[in-house]
Amino acid sequence: MKTIGLFCGGFSSEYDISMKSAQTIYDSFPKEYTLHKIQVTKDEWFCHSETSGNKGQFNKNDACIYFEDGKIAIELAIVCIHGDPGENGKVQAYLDLMGIPYLNSSAEASSISFDKYSCNQFLSASGFNTAKSTLITKNSGYDAAKLIEELALPLFIKPTDSGSSFGISKVYDLESIEKAVSDAFAEGDAVIAESFLDGIELTCAVFRTREKLIALPITQISTENDFFDYDAKYNGKSTEETPAPVSEALTKEIQETSKEIYDALRLGSVARIDFIVADGKPFVIEVNTIPGFSKASIVPQMLKCAGIDLLDFWRMILEAEINS
Repeated sequence: MKTIGLFCGGFSSEYDISMKSAQTIYDSFPKEYTLHKIQVTKDEWFCHSETSGNKGQFNKNDACIYFEDGKIAIELAIVCIHGDPGENGKVQAYLDLMGIPYLNSSAEASSISFDKYSCNQFLSASGFNTAKSTLITKNSGYDAAKLIEELALPLFIKPTDSGSSFGISKVYDLESIEKAVSDAFAEGDAVIAESFLDGIELTCAVFRTREKLIALPITQISTENDFFDYDAKYNGKSTEETPAPVSEALTKEIQETSKEIYDALRLGSVARIDFIVADGKPFVIEVNTIPGFSKASIVPQMLKCAGIDLLDFWRMILEAEINS
């Protein structure tokens, strides 16, 4: 029986979301594996025993959890941290150094995908449709009027390195840009200004089996809010329809494009790619290498629509990522 470290929590505003995703994974994972939820914070990495409730400390020097009555060595890992230091690849890099395999995209692929500007530039150079964008750093500064000239209004201001729509603003006028940039910098070290795409939002999850890539049924996301923000995602202000009520041709185009992006970024395990379809063309807006996995999340809905049980899903992931 292999012992798996399920790394969750993290340093970002997505801590609670990560904990919910981790619980769903824990509850649905094959029982021949023993999972330990390792909570990652800036102060400590720790684990509560599922049987006794006792708290153990994770020692990063030997990748073992130390309880009062002994230690447990981690043989395999799942990184379920949305945001820093999981979705950006830092925990994966640590696991690489320790020689511990994990059921996630590589550290390099995670780092590129998580940074919205880097991912945008990579995908654009690879021939995929992306929104126009400009990078803003704390040292570079910005000219608000020039941003509007280049990107038009409305436009989006986003942290380059956060998820769940934290720190994202949709800006309609010159006067709102300064606050939007400030809010974005509160969530990340750099900011991306991005043109608004007027269309429908679709998303597709892709995962690898031993034989092939599988693109799951696509989901259409609609919201009564101005955009798909945190409130829409987690407080019931959105509608997610799976399968999406779009043509078979568009469905296939989104699925095939998602698989091509998965390959181009050399992703692993499961990833979700988000699109805006504007003027009949799909534009990539985000790549999620650690998509949400709570009961309210989109990927479990897609799996259910495809008739894939969560237990079977994880068996396929294990077979492809570890046993191939």
